[in-house]
Amino acid sequence: MGEQINILVVEDDNDINQLLCNIIRKSGYFPQSAYSGTEAMLYLKMKEWDMVLLDLMLPGMSGNEILTKIAEQSNIPVIIISAKVDQETKIGMLRTGADDYITKPFDIEEVSARIDSHLRRSQRINKLPITKRLVHKDIEVDTEAKTIFVQGKELNFTAREYEILVLFMSSPKKVFTKKNLFESVWKEAFYGDDNTINVHISNIRNKLSVINPDEQYIETVWGMGYRFKT
Repeated sequence: MGEQINILVVEDDNDINQLLCNIIRKSGYFPQSAYSGTEAMLYLKMKEWDMVLLDLMLPGMSGNEILTKIAEQSNIPVIIISAKVDQETKIGMLRTGADDYITKPFDIEEVSARIDSHLRRSQRINKLPITKRLVHKDIEVDTEAKTIFVQGKELNFTAREYEILVLFMSSPKKVFTKKNLFESVWKEAFYGDDNTINVHISNIRNKLSVINPDEQYIETVWGMGYRFKT
């Protein structure tokens, strides 16, 4: 049994709110009703949600304002469920951060399918490795922003140099042959062109030594290849 999936239902019409909660329960998830924008904001502050179903016309605070706040603070999937059918509203909501837009009156099976679909997608994204920082000695790489710092100073690497460095930092004890490096980074078969790899390794060493000339980061393992010096 997986973790409980909690879905916030923000809809001021009691009958529609209960109908949406029933759809959610039948799918094996856990709904929480909110009947105004203000109440919704309280629930959003209280705990983490896996999804929000959001009406636009609400007392207290509009669905549009709530969507803007959710989009600023998190990446929870938001499905708008609204009687507004005009294309302009729909496009506006999707641009603001909604993941989907369902118009009333809605088909129960469709709502159920779309909830499942967005939950699957968001859970797949959440299962991706969260490692965004690689650190070795005084080198720090932010793999999301693709930036490299040595002793807190940012270095400019080419895309290939960056990929080679990340490869070394991901497996600091491994000896990489030139064939390993070439096929991992260039994604092509290696035909013994040593020069390409040598030039890139030399460039990386030079750029690192500008900041810290006393440290040898990449060592040559004679007859085998290269590895990070531990």
